[in-house]
Amino acid sequence: MENYTSLIRLRISAHDAHYAGGLVDGARMLHLFGDVATELLIRSDGDEGLFVAYDAVQFLAPVYAGDYIEASGRIVAMGKSSRKMVFEARKVIASAGIAGQASAADVLAEPIMVCKASGTCVVPIQCQRIAHAPISC
Repeated sequence: MENYTSLIRLRISAHDAHYAGGLVDGARMLHLFGDVATELLIRSDGDEGLFVAYDAVQFLAPVYAGDYIEASGRIVAMGKSSRKMVFEARKVIASAGIAGQASAADVLAEPIMVCKASGTCVVPIQCQRIAHAPISC
């Protein structure tokens, strides 16, 4: 099986904050994982496919407006039309929290894992544009 991977890095905006103190809800990480999954399916099959279900989701650390998040994923198993994927989101830049300097930020020496998940997507056989041999777990 070819090693299909995807990586997205973006700044979480104030618009994404849902709770007091600029806290962002976990659904924002799942939205990023959906974008990663779409890229993975385009790379593997030439079609956006459909996200069927998450098998597991773990929220591990808070995300705030102003944080920079790297969301990555990879395909770990391929069936005839199903694609099993794993995802991780890491905070790589965070607000410095300096009073009077709202724009100050720090590049983290070690990224902080904020969310992990696994899930399954499908690409209907009639939509697959790239031929490959199915591989199961």
